[in-house]
Amino acid sequence: MDWLNPENVIAVATALLGVLVSAAMLWYERRVPPRRKRIGHRVQLDTPIGSDARNGGRANVRLGLFDETPGMSDATLVLLRVENDGAQAITGDDYTARGPHGLTVEFADRTVRAIAVTQSPGADHLMEHFSAAGGLQHRDGTISLPRVPLNRGEHFKLLVLLTGAGVGSPVTVTGGIRDGKVRPNRAATPDEKPPLFSRAARAVTVALTACVITLATIIVREDPAPPMGCARGTLTVTGSTAFAPVVRELARKYEKDCPGATVRVDARGSTAGIRGLADAGAKSGKGSVAIIALSDGPKPGGYPQLRENRIAVSLFTLVVNDEVPVKNLTLADVRRLYRGEVTNWKQLEGPDLPVLLVSRDANSGTREVFQRRVLGRNEPAQSSRDCATKDDPEAAVVRCELDSTEQVLDTVARLPGALGYSEVRAGSDLPGLHRLAIDGRGPDVDRVGESGYPYRELEYAYTYGRPPADSLTSSFLSHLSRGSGQDVIRTHGHLPCMTPEGLRVCGAG
Repeated sequence: MDWLNPENVIAVATALLGVLVSAAMLWYERRVPPRRKRIGHRVQLDTPIGSDARNGGRANVRLGLFDETPGMSDATLVLLRVENDGAQAITGDDYTARGPHGLTVEFADRTVRAIAVTQSPGADHLMEHFSAAGGLQHRDGTISLPRVPLNRGEHFKLLVLLTGAGVGSPVTVTGGIRDGKVRPNRAATPDEKPPLFSRAARAVTVALTACVITLATIIVREDPAPPMGCARGTLTVTGSTAFAPVVRELARKYEKDCPGATVRVDARGSTAGIRGLADAGAKSGKGSVAIIALSDGPKPGGYPQLRENRIAVSLFTLVVNDEVPVKNLTLADVRRLYRGEVTNWKQLEGPDLPVLLVSRDANSGTREVFQRRVLGRNEPAQSSRDCATKDDPEAAVVRCELDSTEQVLDTVARLPGALGYSEVRAGSDLPGLHRLAIDGRGPDVDRVGESGYPYRELEYAYTYGRPPADSLTSSFLSHLSRGSGQDVIRTHGHLPCMTPEGLRVCGAG
């Protein structure tokens, strides 16, 4: 019975407890249905603030907030919290409502006077959606919310000033989420965080932790396995403007999680990024440099030192000014437009407006993908500098070239009859324009492997040689393609390569 000593008894007991906990968790996983996408909402505050507010119904309490403002004696404030409390990120395309709006909030018998919006810490990117141009509207007692993308755990709050009925009148939130649901949460005090574990789970965790700590006092490991670490230094990410919104968000997250790291995003176009990386590596003479070049599609020939990493499947879309009500074009009609055979939208059963082609410059990967995947040839020569009038009177059609996706989208939204292209995410956020389907097929990231939609391409991340494993370049590449990086990539309308469905598409090229 030499084995029967305190150390071995504790070790065996700890192992048995771990087995039991694992078995219990497996049983729980089999009984509990899979988690889905879910938006929760709850009213955190509903209080009177007008001059008619009463203290418990016994005495008139003049608060003084609206004593001199007509029609505000029955004013109330409602604080509504809307959050992603499911297991998956929610993109703008996940909302099932028609039109630009995602959710609708109705205040029974009350009228909305003003709205203020706040977001969860670290989610500053949400605020760009809350504007009239982004889809935030209110009328009478109804607020129409935009299609706000929410990563897991993110939320926003609406502080709404109302008049009409008193506190306690119904507040309802309606809308739908594809493969998920919108539901009210249980009432909670402002900013209260729900418990992560049940009482039983906490009890088991405490017991298991006590055993592990006791065992650790007996068997001390001098070098515990380190967690996945961060790297210090400065990194530049250049290249694709289409993928730049993804990289900017991930750069902010990395810098927040990894003090001492600086990630600069310098989106100049895929071709310019590839050339810049190759030049910097050649001048350095020290092997890998702290630069990552993102490219919409594979690099051109002639750069053998550049090492590729497949990151995502990027979807692109044609966009047209809202004065042109056309929603779908055949592939043949798209090619006719860019050959100059169609110069007025009435030739395609549209309005009597001249066709204005708004394109990217020669450094653009978005343009290169469009020419290779959709047109099967190069675009015609530039014939205009202002995108509205011809500089070359002999040109068949007005066509201009711009430096960035943002410039293309702004110009298409501004000029009636304008037609351009962009990545899917950017094309869904601006007023004044809309997407075009090609042969009845739209850019759907969830069906990219089977729909046959032509305007798509792999997103590559290139480095000069193989970066050291402990370098900021290598660390950020892992951050980009794995873990939370996948959620951010999908939120922006792309399909991560390191997911089961992404592996099939990215592997096929």
